[in-house]
Amino acid sequence: MLAAPPVEVEPGLRLIHSDAALLVLDKPAGLLAVPGRGADKQDCLSTRAQQVWPEALVVHRLDMGTSGLIVMARSTEAQRRLSMAFAARQVHKRYVALVAGHLPAPVSSEALDGWGCIDLPLLLDWPNRPLSKVDHAHGKPSTTRWRVQAHVTLPATDTPCTRVELEPVTGRSHQLRVHLLALGHPIVGDALYAPPAVQALAPRLLLHAEQLELAHPDTGEWLRFASPAPF
Repeated sequence: MLAAPPVEVEPGLRLIHSDAALLVLDKPAGLLAVPGRGADKQDCLSTRAQQVWPEALVVHRLDMGTSGLIVMARSTEAQRRLSMAFAARQVHKRYVALVAGHLPAPVSSEALDGWGCIDLPLLLDWPNRPLSKVDHAHGKPSTTRWRVQAHVTLPATDTPCTRVELEPVTGRSHQLRVHLLALGHPIVGDALYAPPAVQALAPRLLLHAEQLELAHPDTGEWLRFASPAPF
């Protein structure tokens, strides 16, 4: 596991790993991963990275509110191989989140080593986009593995919360946020899905991409990166 402290290359641009084929960056919360529509949405992680590494290419994304590990390629061939690995679910991702309420550990017969599974189909909620929703009739299959880390109380408000590990098996838009909402435990600070009282508990979305494992696009060596959650 490569878990060296990130190097602040530029303000808001933290480097975890660099080699001839790829970059691993630690995205701060509140920064877009790629440019959005409009002049006010051009500042983003990929643009900042390309100012330092002009050849850097986007491979995958994180939501603006989500912090943590993100990979960029340094050649079109590395981008192709990494994109194929993501599409084939050969990249292992683990997140940590703080959710509202006391979420019990899974107790079903399918739970293994404390891991449970959320299997709810998701669909883009067109009238309310960019939101997604659970839709059993038309949604795309969506699966998230989850495990309780700890039950905590936010000191400022005495609000009970649960620290949860998350492994997205699929990669639907806002999957982790919608799946936890469906359990009745929205992520603290989630301005899109949480009720106002839960949004107000934190100044940001408390969701962080903490671990990333993938095969190196050139050598095939299995790489493991870690970035401890800042909350």
